[in-house]
Amino acid sequence: MSSPTPTSPKSSRSSLIAIIAAHVIGALVALAGSQNSATLGGIPLFALAVAAAFAIQVLAFIPAMILRTERFFDLTGSLTFFAISATLVLLTPEPDARSGILAAMVMLWAVRLGSFLALRVHKAGSDGRFDEIKGSPLRFLQVWVIQGAWVSLTAAAAWIAISTEASSRAPIGWLTVVGIIVWVIGMVVEIVADAQKSAFRADPRNKDEFIRTGLWSRSRHPNYFGEIVIWVGVFLTAAPVLAGWQWVALLSPLFVILLLTRVSGIPLLEARAEKKWGDRADYLAYRDSTPSLIPRLTRPKVQESAAS
Repeated sequence: MSSPTPTSPKSSRSSLIAIIAAHVIGALVALAGSQNSATLGGIPLFALAVAAAFAIQVLAFIPAMILRTERFFDLTGSLTFFAISATLVLLTPEPDARSGILAAMVMLWAVRLGSFLALRVHKAGSDGRFDEIKGSPLRFLQVWVIQGAWVSLTAAAAWIAISTEASSRAPIGWLTVVGIIVWVIGMVVEIVADAQKSAFRADPRNKDEFIRTGLWSRSRHPNYFGEIVIWVGVFLTAAPVLAGWQWVALLSPLFVILLLTRVSGIPLLEARAEKKWGDRADYLAYRDSTPSLIPRLTRPKVQESAAS
């Protein structure tokens, strides 16, 4: 049996279910995380933040669908992180130092990621992930709505802590300092890993080759390790103010871990690598001797031998 076409009833039904599920998840997270939240017009700020995250994606989808382009998809996601984090600090009555730190963490990460992804799409001219779906309005809308859920879940810890009412805040303590250090480590690892891979790909001699130098000699996905560490750092920084249902913020690092290790990150790239290099002895040696995620402190001997 052939796979359904982008406009088939089965495909449309699946997209509709995904859109509804994403909104339900967002609503539940907004409801739970709004405990002890400051309000605007009687509405919890955290709930407004989640609603805005979804609304921005839907608004951006309209011109994207008309133009049938995905070129500003990733940029829209990054701008959503940046804009809502900044707005929450401005709207929250008497924001404290923790709020400023958390907003800066998210905003700096968003600027770095957004510029990196936008440059990558610009160089490539298109994003292959969207080739089969941007001609179908419902399927194309699905990925934008899911991006709204991704933004809301990923930023939940930071946004919940930032929007917490003044009476429920906590002073800066050792856990906050640990969180900041962890975040810095994650940013450095991710930036270095991405820079090393970009330099590797820019060298014509490496065409159709896989990277196995630098951080990539110690982990097959060091950039994803850095990404996970970043959001663990954000959560640790936010944790001292969390209470009751606000602990839904724990979904933030857990969601990032699940997404990168079980859904759209490592599994997809590993499958692609197996298809491309799975019949090469040097790739199999690299795969079998190098951790998938957490970098090893020493370089595998098999790679040292190959390099010599």
